[in-house]
Parts: sequence; structure tokens; C-alpha cells
Amino acid sequence: MTYKFVSHDHDSLFTRYPNNPILTVSDWPYHVNSVFNPGAIRYNGKYLLLVRVEDKRGFSHLNTAISDDGKTNWKISKNPVLYPTEKYMEEQWGLEDPRIVYMKDLKKYAITYVSFSKGGPVISLALTENFRRFRRMGILLPPEDKDACLFPIKFKGRYALIHRPIIRGEAHIWISFSPDLKHWGDHKVILQARPGSWDCHRVGLGPQPIRTKEGWLIIYHGVRETASGSIYRVGLALFDLVDPTKLIKRSDEWVFGPKKPYERTGDVTSVTFPTGVIYHEETKEIYMYYGAADSSVCLAFAKLDRLLDYLKN
Repeated sequence: MTYKFVSHDHDSLFTRYPNNPILTVSDWPYHVNSVFNPGAIRYNGKYLLLVRVEDKRGFSHLNTAISDDGKTNWKISKNPVLYPTEKYMEEQWGLEDPRIVYMKDLKKYAITYVSFSKGGPVISLALTENFRRFRRMGILLPPEDKDACLFPIKFKGRYALIHRPIIRGEAHIWISFSPDLKHWGDHKVILQARPGSWDCHRVGLGPQPIRTKEGWLIIYHGVRETASGSIYRVGLALFDLVDPTKLIKRSDEWVFGPKKPYERTGDVTSVTFPTGVIYHEETKEIYMYYGAADSSVCLAFAKLDRLLDYLKN
């Protein structure tokens, strides 16, 4: 093996919001254990987070937090907006880790989330126009599966879904295609866990895919098991705009990881787990929302061009 030592200032690609965490249990209007892993989208000119909220039974539901600037003065719904009901047996152990995209052809927001059933975690889909009423579309793929999001457009008339099944204990990122959001095929691994690397044990999608001039930017999490537990860090990958199965570039190193006390200490130690991004066309800046230590919601900023330059060079 030839070792290549490259000096990259990748630690400065993302800048943490100085007043992190932006949401904690103390902000919540009702009694909960933790708040983390939010989906994020612009809605009616405001910043909307769909936050995973865990109660003290260990079950999660989803609730909205809305802000004018995406940083402060969050208005949290007094009641959960998506929660387990008897009608949907796959959700009996909770709803987790939503990702949100706006589907132009459906004129609706598509929310993929993990339903935790007695048979294992599965990917479920709900559609909404207003984040108050939701149409559940049911389970998309068999268990065990997590970390899923639809692309916001179709490819050759088909929907595309990124997801992360566990097969023989292996956890790679896959893509699947569907004509109708019900029947899925052409399954393919597009990003593998790398033996020996920082992302050697598991990889999974972070926020929703970001369309750029260079390709689809995928922010993903990678997991390494250590003697003191798992470390969840963040990497970047770029996929072809026309053929999202085609990997263009992937970061060798992680670009964001647990450093601050609120990322190191919590219900699960050493976790930075991004699940939502909002992109500002005017400033070319990304707001990345992430769960810290499975205990709070945090925010980091990055310039899109710098992320693409880092990946290409």
C-alpha cells in the first residue's frame, strides 16, 4: 500500500452555529426524553423541521418546529403531527429519522421515515401538502431497512429511493426504482462501507439529495466501532445527475464529526447525524441540521461550492 499524505483543511468546510444546540427537550411543550434527527425543508417561506421526538418509553414520534430564520424562535406544535396509531402495525414501536423532499409531479411533500415494528425497522412513506394532514403510503421495502429518501425528480419516468438495508450484517447504501411508489426493483449498491476506514462498519444516507451543477451531492454518515462504542461521522459523495447509480467522487476523509461536548455526551455518545438540509440559492450556503448524541438538534453551515471543490480536488 502506498500512503498518500494530503493536507486538506476539511475541518473548516462546515461551521457550527455558535448557539448550538438549537432545540433541546427544554424547548418542548410536553414531557419527552430527547429531540434529534430532524428532516428539513423550506415551507411557506419559513424553515420547517420535522423532528424525531423520543418519549420515556423509548418510542419516537414526529413533530414540527418552524422558524423565520432557521436558527432561533422555533414554534413547536403543541401536539405530535405523526405518531403511532393502532391502524398501522408497522409503527407500533415508533416513527424515526424523517427525510423530506418536495415532489413537483405530485405537488406534495414526500416524507420517508423509519417505522419500527416488531419485525424490525422498515421504510415508510407519507405525503402531505401542509404538514398537518398526512396520507400514509405504507411500507416501501422489507426489513431491516433505514436511512431512506426519495430523489425529488423522476429518472426515465421512475421514482428513485436511496436506502440502507442490512444484509448478512453488512450495511451499504442502495438505490431502488419504482414506477408508482409501490413496486420497487433494479436494486443496486451505490456506496459501500470501507473496511479499515472511518466508515468501515456502516454507511447511511444523511439529508435529502442536493441537486448541483456537478451532480447529486450526498451527505452521508459513516460509523466506526471502537473499544468505547460507535463514532458517527459525516462524509460526502457525488453522483451523476442523469444516472444516480453512477458514483463520480467520494471523500476519503470525514468532513464533520463529534467534537463539541453536546455531540460527545448524550443518550448515545459521539454522534453527529445529519438528516436535513436547506440550500440558499442567493448565498450558495447550506444549512445542515443534525442530531447530536441522540439528544438535541444542532445546525452547521457550509458553502456549496467549497464542498464540491473539496470533493473534486
